[in-house]
Amino acid sequence: MGGRKMKAIRFHEFGAPHVLRYEEAPTPVTKPGEVLVRVKAAGLNPPDWYLREGYKALPPEWRPSVTFPAIPGSDVSGIVEKVADDVTAFSVGDEVFGMIRFPSFGESLGYAEYVSAPASDLAAKPRHLDHIHAAAVPMSGLTAWQFLIELGHNEQNPLQPERHSPVPLAGKSVMINGAAGGVGHLALQLAKHEGARVIAVASTRHEAFLRELGADEFIDYTKTKPEDDVRDIDLVVDAVGGPASGRFLRTIRRGGALFPIFPLGFAGHDEAADRGVTVSATQVRSSGDQLAKLARLLDSGEVRVAVDSTYPLSEAAVAHERAEAGHIQGKIVLAVGDAIADQSGQAGVPSAQWPPRMRGH
Repeated sequence: MGGRKMKAIRFHEFGAPHVLRYEEAPTPVTKPGEVLVRVKAAGLNPPDWYLREGYKALPPEWRPSVTFPAIPGSDVSGIVEKVADDVTAFSVGDEVFGMIRFPSFGESLGYAEYVSAPASDLAAKPRHLDHIHAAAVPMSGLTAWQFLIELGHNEQNPLQPERHSPVPLAGKSVMINGAAGGVGHLALQLAKHEGARVIAVASTRHEAFLRELGADEFIDYTKTKPEDDVRDIDLVVDAVGGPASGRFLRTIRRGGALFPIFPLGFAGHDEAADRGVTVSATQVRSSGDQLAKLARLLDSGEVRVAVDSTYPLSEAAVAHERAEAGHIQGKIVLAVGDAIADQSGQAGVPSAQWPPRMRGH
């Protein structure tokens, strides 16, 4: 299998979206513990463009080594093409989805027709989701799960000394900033599933979308600053993150918590200590076991995933430009092969597409 060629998106230097090339690459070799997946769809995530740009936001000493040419992408949905002799969890022909080897740095990943994946990173694809929607789930879904429900790993977070610990949500108030994005819209639903009252913060056009997902209250940040109006929240999940996360400390009750999804640059630790607020984050890790739990919620309809827009694999550069434009509702997905014909919605057009079974709910 390793001598065959496939189509993939690769880049040979760091830079803007235009460095992404659609070209031939070697089909990956399956190693012990792995399966070869014929990719039907690949989801876009911020680490994809961090990698493409050379992690320019990180201090130089933190930047990982990347070998060119590199293939970005961690989130895939597809069909098992081959299994290693020691793998018993999957068989040829199984439909699977997963976040592959995260964190990793460009070695034969998801923007391709085939990917080799550790079996432990995969789960059976939700039966009622097409590949486009399944590929939209893994990183965003696992991030929301590991922040809010179950960490499930012991990897050290370099940005804080202590292990991240989710907090009980039943009967609590949770405010989610950036609630319409990939992590935000899934975190909203998981918090509701756990019994929380949820305030969603987003721009005007997302209100109907977020209320449909179960938001108890909506704050339009273009009209109202939530940090000026909200008080005594039990937990704030800032899915935007960064240095501005500290503004939410004043909204949280003593004993509450702030979870910035992207904590780099947060400088409010002293204020948090004065206010008695726990600030905690973690870096998401691959977990087929957790994805299997999430798949059950997706299959039951208790959790839904929205697709902002879909592009053919060959137009990955255009998809990255869409991501950079912001104001995304759900996830951006690359369709591989005939996957784009398997779901409704025009390629490249923002549409907040639901899985076909879920439309109208």
